[in-house]
Amino acid sequence: MSYKQIKWLIMWIPTITIGLWEYLRHTVLLPYLSMELGNLLAPVIVLLVTVTLLRKLFARMEETQDALRREQMLKAALEEREQLSRELHDGISQSLFLLSVKLDKLDQANNAEDVREQTGQIRDTVRHVYEDVRQSIASLRTTPVVTDLPWMQSIYALAAEISEGSGLAIVLDWQMPDAKLTAKEKIELLALLREALLNIQKHARAGKAIVRCVPHGDDREGFCCTVADDGVGIADDRRTAEGCYGLRMMENRAAAMGWEFAISRTSDVSGTTVEICKRGT
Repeated sequence: MSYKQIKWLIMWIPTITIGLWEYLRHTVLLPYLSMELGNLLAPVIVLLVTVTLLRKLFARMEETQDALRREQMLKAALEEREQLSRELHDGISQSLFLLSVKLDKLDQANNAEDVREQTGQIRDTVRHVYEDVRQSIASLRTTPVVTDLPWMQSIYALAAEISEGSGLAIVLDWQMPDAKLTAKEKIELLALLREALLNIQKHARAGKAIVRCVPHGDDREGFCCTVADDGVGIADDRRTAEGCYGLRMMENRAAAMGWEFAISRTSDVSGTTVEICKRGT
């Protein structure tokens, strides 16, 4: 029996019980029962039905709710593992492959200048891997996004985490209702926002970032989120530069959800804006 069926039975059984009792009392039992006795027996009958039948239905409903909660927790854990495996594959594993290629080039270096150049590139790659590992560990320590927690709790926690680690001032303008996002959309959107803010922390040299998310489309089922900073701005060739796996990982993650992803300069002078949109109808 489904949760919905149990709920409807609990709602209708007392009503049906009273209706049947009143019908039997007035059509069959009226010559044998006084009005006062009939009125006295009505709540007693409802109590007996509640104790015998509804109590079992309530117990079944609680079991169903526990099963749904366990399923939800398992689903969230599996989605977190999927997210971590994707980050390991798209970020750390590619960086390690690049590191192995650079080590091969170091073996083939013919002069001290080539050795210094390759050594510097290897050092940069190791730092990149280190940052990716730190991000993955931070993601595991972050409270998972589940549908029974307020969505803004996760957003504020992310903003506080980034601000404490870097001093970056983060302004939140969040107008997207919780109910408009599924559990998977919350997990993926939070991961994209985390990556965008971490990129600002590591590369932008910014003092302020604005995170804004508003509903989109006539049915308001879509959304559009932007993360804008006042930093040095992203270079035109940054997205395709060797070793820039973070941006490509964000693009791939958004594409897997069917979302639009765009990066642009906030102005002609400085700053970068990351835009993630799910187009509504």
